[in-house]
Amino acid sequence: MNILFFKITLALYLGGTIAYLIYLLSSQERAAWAGRLLLGLGFVSHCLTLVMRYIEAGHTPVVNLHESLSFFAWAIVGFFLLLRYRYRMDVLGAFISPLALLLVIWAATLPKEILPLPPSLRSYWLPIHVTFAFLGDAIFALAFCAGVTYLIQERLVKSKRIGPLSQRLPSLEVLDEINYRSLTIGFPLLTVGIITGAIWAEYAWGSYWSWDPKETWSLITWLLYAALLHQRLTVGWRGKKAAIMAIVGFGAVLFTFLGVNLLLEGLHSYDGWFR
Repeated sequence: MNILFFKITLALYLGGTIAYLIYLLSSQERAAWAGRLLLGLGFVSHCLTLVMRYIEAGHTPVVNLHESLSFFAWAIVGFFLLLRYRYRMDVLGAFISPLALLLVIWAATLPKEILPLPPSLRSYWLPIHVTFAFLGDAIFALAFCAGVTYLIQERLVKSKRIGPLSQRLPSLEVLDEINYRSLTIGFPLLTVGIITGAIWAEYAWGSYWSWDPKETWSLITWLLYAALLHQRLTVGWRGKKAAIMAIVGFGAVLFTFLGVNLLLEGLHSYDGWFR
């Protein structure tokens, strides 16, 4: 049953992404309305997908690459819907929905069977650690999209090409605020994710920290965002520098989440669970 809802989610996200891209290019309010509706319905279907898979598997559905990509996309869309409610800006959907759609499409190409949990994953720390980590990563995805949009808008403004596209995009001030708010929310979530992961590691492997590739890159990612937060609070970094750092930081997030599991051997590989 969870696969059926997953397919419905994919179709709705695809429709929402197309509608938002049409809105970006044409400024048709009906397209924005359709994007909101389809993405919202897709999120509801995605929630049902995760609930059904949890019931069928008996554990939080985040233990293989298919489930992890799906959960990551779900969190991104959920936070975007909250962001859209706060700022009333549909145009960001044209940047965020394609990212979520790509994650879901990738998840659709992977094996979907439910397998027994390895012993190390049979812990109540699984949903706690993974949920905090993914929620932080999803917030950073919003910061990444806001950073990309900021660079596009800044280029349009500096070149004095104030046309329909520039008018549809949020102002530089609003984009910088979204970047900052995402950082102040995502960084504590990432921090809690790392701390709970260390506690879980001590229970599972007898050591809080073993410099496993996943742990090392999680620390690198944390340091990048810590540096950005420090620069914003003490030096007053804003605008283009902050946008570029948000993009770089999300690159580290993606490598920590995907690159480490796909390219490097370590305790978090689980012989195919994340591959």
